[in-house]
Amino acid sequence: MALSGTLLAVAAHAELSSSLDLGTSKAPQSLKRSMSLGNGTGAGNADRVFSDRRTLAASASEDLDLAGVLLDAFGAAITFARVKGLVIAAAAGNSNNVVVGAASSNAWATLLGATHTLTLRPGAFVAVGTGAADATGYAVTASTGDLLKVANSGAGSSVTYDIHIIGCSA
Repeated sequence: MALSGTLLAVAAHAELSSSLDLGTSKAPQSLKRSMSLGNGTGAGNADRVFSDRRTLAASASEDLDLAGVLLDAFGAAITFARVKGLVIAAAAGNSNNVVVGAASSNAWATLLGATHTLTLRPGAFVAVGTGAADATGYAVTASTGDLLKVANSGAGSSVTYDIHIIGCSA
């Protein structure tokens, strides 16, 4: 199965302005990054993708097994050896936060470390890309470093989040 049209892009733009005696001064600032990946497992390539909208009950968590348990769009099991891109977005309608990272065992630690977390407030998102020249990406080690924990930060209501993982099988 071939993977094509893989693009991860983020952009931020802001403009500071200040009124002066005879006009307005403006300082536009922007940062853009993107990566386009071909089909394969080396630098500039990927051959696996997982994408889903998921809901966690109040105070619940789940460990997403990046090596052999997640299913692609056609129902085939996916085993990531390396992750090249990751996007996680918390639904704007959530009342609680979505907390990513720090699985209690076999944590996928190459991005956040074994014990660190990232908190996504309602409507927040995070995007991580390795860059097209990076052949290594964020390594996944089956059975010892392959669980990405996602948790609902509180009681009382469920949370919904979208996740998109792009990576390589080898």
